[in-house]
Amino acid sequence: MDIINILPDSVANQIAAGEVVDRPASAVKELLENAMDAGATDIQLIIKDAGRTLIQVIDNGCGMSDVDARLCFERHATSKIHRADDLFAIRTMGFRGEALASIAAVAQVELKTRQHEKELGSQVVIEGSEVKSQEPCTCSPGTSISVKNLFFNIPARRNFLKKDSIELSHIEEIFKRVALPNYKVGFSFYNNGRLLYDLKPGNFAQRIAGLFGSSFNQRLYHIEEHTEPVSLNGYIGKKEYAKRVRGEQYLFVNGRYIKHPGLSAAIEKAYTELIPERTYPAYFVMLDVDPQRIDVNIHPTKTEVRFIDESVIFSILRAATKKSLGQYTLANELEFNPSTEIDFTPISKGHIPDTPKESFNPNYNPFYATDVHEKHPGNHGGGRLDLDNFFGPKSSSNTEQRLAFDDNLSERQEEPISATTSSATTTPINYLNQYIITTLKSGMVVIDQQRAHERILYEKMMSRAIDGQASAQQLLFPVNCRFNAADSEVLMEIMPELERLGFVIDPLGQNTFVVTAAPHDTKEDELQNMLEQTINEYKNNMLQKFNDRNKSICLSLARQMAVHSGTALKVEEMQKLIADLFSCQAPNISPSGKRTMFIMGEQELKERFK
Repeated sequence: MDIINILPDSVANQIAAGEVVDRPASAVKELLENAMDAGATDIQLIIKDAGRTLIQVIDNGCGMSDVDARLCFERHATSKIHRADDLFAIRTMGFRGEALASIAAVAQVELKTRQHEKELGSQVVIEGSEVKSQEPCTCSPGTSISVKNLFFNIPARRNFLKKDSIELSHIEEIFKRVALPNYKVGFSFYNNGRLLYDLKPGNFAQRIAGLFGSSFNQRLYHIEEHTEPVSLNGYIGKKEYAKRVRGEQYLFVNGRYIKHPGLSAAIEKAYTELIPERTYPAYFVMLDVDPQRIDVNIHPTKTEVRFIDESVIFSILRAATKKSLGQYTLANELEFNPSTEIDFTPISKGHIPDTPKESFNPNYNPFYATDVHEKHPGNHGGGRLDLDNFFGPKSSSNTEQRLAFDDNLSERQEEPISATTSSATTTPINYLNQYIITTLKSGMVVIDQQRAHERILYEKMMSRAIDGQASAQQLLFPVNCRFNAADSEVLMEIMPELERLGFVIDPLGQNTFVVTAAPHDTKEDELQNMLEQTINEYKNNMLQKFNDRNKSICLSLARQMAVHSGTALKVEEMQKLIADLFSCQAPNISPSGKRTMFIMGEQELKERFK
């Protein structure tokens, strides 16, 4: 008995939709790319309920004839390629001919389109791959396509969609990927009737500022290089604005957004030793490559590409990034003051310069406590360097603290420190301005000051977030912070959590907020960056199913407010940090799960000298 059947078109389209349209953002991507390929100069994106209820794209492109309006919903129907060789010369956004067929298979679609030279357009209504009607209509030149009730006929997939804020974040990201390289096209983005973005045609820098805020104008360096394998143009972030999460990182090839770990690494490697580890710079770089030397037909979403000259392009991109960083950093750091010009007055003939004189103390001995700057250098006092107390007194009543720890803890143990009692027996040392070294009853302890401070701040903030009794300081002058439209929506969403931590933030309209109070030890000039970083990490955590808002926000703020490696601490500050750390619930682990300290006991120390 024969068991192999040919699938009906409706079923085949639903299977194809699983590859092309897995969430509302995927449908947005396909519709925006179609509008771009139609030659539109103005595109509107209208969203309701994060795309569940409505996704509408309106463009003023070339429009379609009555026949094309119906034919575009068939599988593999495309105007972009005609033969196999065309796959190696693609400069359009779409070419597979699966997008509209896949969308129509899982949604209720209404298409209105009209060519500019025609007086009447055509309206097509499709539900689940079934054409309900096609008739003439009056409409503006171009195309308007509405996707309603996405996944209405596949309830299981609809149930797998995330909450509206997460789905909207995905849609916003797709909108940015299309709008960034097409800066000569106007874009507008409406969500539930509210205008999020209104982007006018301009240049690349203006488009970046329109999407990410005007403050980005001061955060970027220009990068440009033209070679035979590749021409590149765009902007890279200044090193001081590197972030802990991969946020504003965009690579485009021939106007198409791509994900390419190799090329991303080329840019990031250029920042080696300029930014801390595990921080990432922003970049917006467009590459122009001969279409015959790349392959974009390796993934349904068309975000992955292969290059013939990948190693060459890697080297060029890295070198161009390093060149831009060096050129602009040096130009900003050099100061030319005409009032301090070097005197190049020529020396008269026969002039003999004076012999340089050197002054030194012949009695100076580095192993004796001699003050070489005292008025009577001959009076040495015969004092020897006190090596016994060089690392601090063996015991001091002024530095004794009651600390909680486990007497048997060693570097190899991962269990939380238990509550026993001991005292610091030496004045702590700040080694390399990164580690705090002191001794306890159980041995010598080395503490990573940044990780320890993160643990302290995190537990304090979590306690405040739960009981709502945060201590805040009123700012001397209110600080205005401006965000892009999508980040403003996120800030409004997490406002209650921020208020419980001590922030007082009020919206002023036009995506601007005024901060009148903040937690103690918050620097006013860093509030804009702090809130931006918190919003970015919150969005990133939510996309990774990190659903605890308080933990996400407290973790982000603790990282930013903690004392950083390289900061010199006073003795009193180190003593307080040690005391606060050992009073935490999990003092030996940072909020990120990394070790904050290790303790070396007497026996282990002896073993190392064998």
